[in-house]
Amino acid sequence: MLRTAARATVTTAARRSVTTALTALAASAAALALTAPAAQAAPSTRTAPSAPTAQAAPSTPVPQVYAPPTGHAAQVRNRHTGPGIHRFLTWFYGQHGPTEQRREHFVSDFLKQKQAQNPDHDVILCAQNTPQRIEVGPVTVAQSAGFGWATVTAYWADGTTSTSTAYVALDSHPIELHDVVCAE
Repeated sequence: MLRTAARATVTTAARRSVTTALTALAASAAALALTAPAAQAAPSTRTAPSAPTAQAAPSTPVPQVYAPPTGHAAQVRNRHTGPGIHRFLTWFYGQHGPTEQRREHFVSDFLKQKQAQNPDHDVILCAQNTPQRIEVGPVTVAQSAGFGWATVTAYWADGTTSTSTAYVALDSHPIELHDVVCAE
């Protein structure tokens, strides 16, 4: 019986020792997890100290600052602006509608396909004949959508007007008319 009691005491002591070691290990892992992002932020060029030093866990987590991917600023700089889109649309439409050369070289494949599906209707002018004059309104730019657009007003010989919305992709190079939505 004495042997059984001695074994129980040794077993209980061993369990406590293992529990204490696991608790210490968990605390070390938690401290390491809190300091790991800061430690991994940039490789150090300094040589490692000769003896390891203990690092205390910060009382509050260190916020991670978002950095856009490399080249993001260049992409934004190369996007078309509102004034640039207005100049393009004014030039593209001219006074009486775009020329065949402009339709060929400054219209997206998407809009060319839309025109091919509607051969009896000019999808760029939303009409079947030539307007007396055309005006391009103010441009709205939505960076997050990747498009800029403006209302295009056509004035007709019978005194009526028609409006459409012309869309330009901000990152198209060269700049081109992406789509036109005709007003009802």
